[in-house]
Amino acid sequence: MTDRAMMKSALESMLFVWGEPLEAKTAAKALDAEEILITECLKELQAEYDDRAGGIRIQRFGNCFQLCTAEENREAIERLCNPVREKKLSRSALEVLAIIAYRQPVTRGEIESIRGVRSSYVLEGLVQKGLIEETGRSEAVGRPILYGTTNLFLRHFGIENLSELPELEEESFLPEAGGPEAAGSVSDQ
Repeated sequence: MTDRAMMKSALESMLFVWGEPLEAKTAAKALDAEEILITECLKELQAEYDDRAGGIRIQRFGNCFQLCTAEENREAIERLCNPVREKKLSRSALEVLAIIAYRQPVTRGEIESIRGVRSSYVLEGLVQKGLIEETGRSEAVGRPILYGTTNLFLRHFGIENLSELPELEEESFLPEAGGPEAAGSVSDQ
């Protein structure tokens, strides 16, 4: 067995035990290896799982990887498990989420300027759902909080990174950029 094969074996076990998305940096630290090598090994494992076409896949979210079930098995899993009640995101939550996704990092004031209405409550709800997070403070007067999307946002919308977001249409609620007509739901876990 090669060193690379042993490393991939260890990574597979780590993904299984970790449960949540595992950052390549965290795995590299645990294996005392270079992050780039770990990322390559995780990508190889992902391809091997895809080629095998079994019930388990490896999903990538930014620089994180996670074991997950194959999408084609969704109905069987839902029938087996008690379905988690899903609560749809409101139109205002989707608007705020779209603004943040396309303009991040962005302040509450910038969001409210684009929307034309107060957004504190919506921002609080999106933070509680884990779809957005505080990413720092602006250098503007009063040093307002900056918001950005999270890895959970990527997972929820099934994208690997923000570059996979659909291109914006010209006429939308995002001035000078356009905006998506998005729809989504978040589990009440």
